[in-house]
Formats: sequence, structure tokens, C-alpha cells
Amino acid sequence: QVQVVESGGGLVQPGGSLRLSCVVSGSTLENYAIGWFRQAPGKEREGVACITSSGNTTYYQDSVQGRFTLSRDNAKNTVYLQMRRLKPKDTAVYYCAADSEGICNWPYDYWGQGTQVTVSS
Repeated sequence: QVQVVESGGGLVQPGGSLRLSCVVSGSTLENYAIGWFRQAPGKEREGVACITSSGNTTYYQDSVQGRFTLSRDNAKNTVYLQMRRLKPKDTAVYYCAADSEGICNWPYDYWGQGTQVTVSS
């Protein structure tokens, strides 16, 4: 059974950094594209970034372009979302999800439970 687990959230001051991790178990990470999504209170879930199964292509939402960076370590079955220059509007629950087609396409097959990121002074 494939499971996806996020970690690394927390409280950070504006301008700070966090690195989120997404671990896939029960299968091989290289089979999946991994997308990151977030949901702020009272708002719909939105896509933040995605990395294809090959790792050759990444996609970023305009508001995080240049601040967030995706990487993947297939040996550790882990994808990382490095977040820099964080802003209060980045506050949300962050989810990662695995796409078995490998190309960052809906629908995503497996979802994690989410990790809270709070940016506040």
C-alpha cells in the first residue's frame, strides 16, 4: 500500500526558510511525479509546485517562483520543498501528492495528511 507522508512544517518569521519533506513508502519514488499543494483557512486548495518522475521538469506557481525549490532523492524516496523568503500569505497546510503517470497531471493518486506552515512574527 502506497503511503505519502509530509513533514517539516512549523512556525517561522517572515523572511525565514523551511524545508518540507515528502516521503513515499510502499512503492518506488521514481515511479511518481510529486506535487505540493496548500490550503489556507477559508480558501480552496491550490497547487504550489510539482516535479516529474524523471526529475527533469519542475513547475511552480507564480507566487512562489524564485523562492521555492523542489528536489528529489530517489534513494531516500523523498522529495523536498525548500521554501525561502517566506511571507505571511504562505501560511497554510501543505500537502504532497503522488501522480503515477509521472507528469504532474490530475488526478493525483495518493495524498498525505498535510503539515502546517505558519509564517508570522
